[in-house]
Amino acid sequence: MKIGILREGKMPRDKRVPFTPEQCDYINKHFNGTEIVVQPSDWRSYSNEEYIKAGITLQENIADCDILMGIKEVPINDIIPGKKYCFFSHTIKEQAHNKKLIKASLDKKIELVDYECLTEQEFNRIIGFGHYAGIVGAYNGVLGYGKKYQLFNLKPAHQCINLKELTEELKKVKLTNIKIIVTGNGRVANGAIELLGLLQTRRITPFEFSNYSYRQATYVQLHSNNYNEPLDGSQWNTSNFYSHPEQFRSTFSKYTKHCDLLIHCSFWNPKAPVLFTKNEISSPDFRISVIADVTCDINGSIPSTQRSSTIDEPFYGYNPLTENEGEPFADNTITVMAVDNLPCELPRDASEDFGKELIEKVLPSLLNNDKEGLIERASITRNGELMPRFEYLRNYATN
Repeated sequence: MKIGILREGKMPRDKRVPFTPEQCDYINKHFNGTEIVVQPSDWRSYSNEEYIKAGITLQENIADCDILMGIKEVPINDIIPGKKYCFFSHTIKEQAHNKKLIKASLDKKIELVDYECLTEQEFNRIIGFGHYAGIVGAYNGVLGYGKKYQLFNLKPAHQCINLKELTEELKKVKLTNIKIIVTGNGRVANGAIELLGLLQTRRITPFEFSNYSYRQATYVQLHSNNYNEPLDGSQWNTSNFYSHPEQFRSTFSKYTKHCDLLIHCSFWNPKAPVLFTKNEISSPDFRISVIADVTCDINGSIPSTQRSSTIDEPFYGYNPLTENEGEPFADNTITVMAVDNLPCELPRDASEDFGKELIEKVLPSLLNNDKEGLIERASITRNGELMPRFEYLRNYATN
């Protein structure tokens, strides 16, 4: 079995890789009959020379490979017919900008294995970059708060060589007794909480957050049941919320009068209520002045997230009175951070962790008989057809 590591072609260029040079060497030595080759690239976080030094072959033409692995969407013109591809396709929510990609996957009869769909039998995801999205998202939120109130200046995350240097930057942080909210309970939220832990921020309960004052920076982690309730007044049921989110309303406003910095890490279903409305943002009681929207759902659960921002320019302002964009750190605007590719700011660390998960949890099934159905569940297209689990994409893919 021959695996080709793709050169990332989507703009802006992604610096992450599925496997580091050392991991490629490990695979070649420990997975019998498997060879990894790498397309040369001038923009990867790991250089061509690092792969060569690890004994990995650089190969421009990867048409002889059985499996092709990348990170972001593969440009349509680069797709080789009949191959098995692994990458984040960003198609399973019927994203309009990738409609041509799913059609090309069918036309070119490739097997498209989407990392986002690699799940246990209970459909819980097993790999992803979410942890680093949370770390960098929280870091950017703290950075933005420091800039807004001229408290401290941090080096942007993408200018840090690795997580170790980013951690050193945190020594510059001197937070006042602000209150921070982290939403969610998955990988992303855990990454954000790890960052806040490095700042020695005190964790408090939702009740304490709303009822007590502190002399130090504090944060609360809110789950869906903390800020949603059934429309019919019945008791909370987590299963019902995820199955029928349209039957719930948001109660998040009870926290907005106490919060200074919001780090939003919770997955949002478009059928679910938004956290708060534009009218609520314009209320005098709305205290949140910096929002790090790690989820980056445009016009989604955070109404002030009107567009995604970039790694080079991560912040913009939202004026709650005009509902228009303004200066990012002005007194009359809420500072919004909505970078949609946060793990790219620490690409070496993020790639190393991702590669470890791929080797441990995915490669055995990808290279052997997939007896647990892991690859089967994650395959969106095969032989010019949508796989049964993704038949709901039929109109999206063909019209």
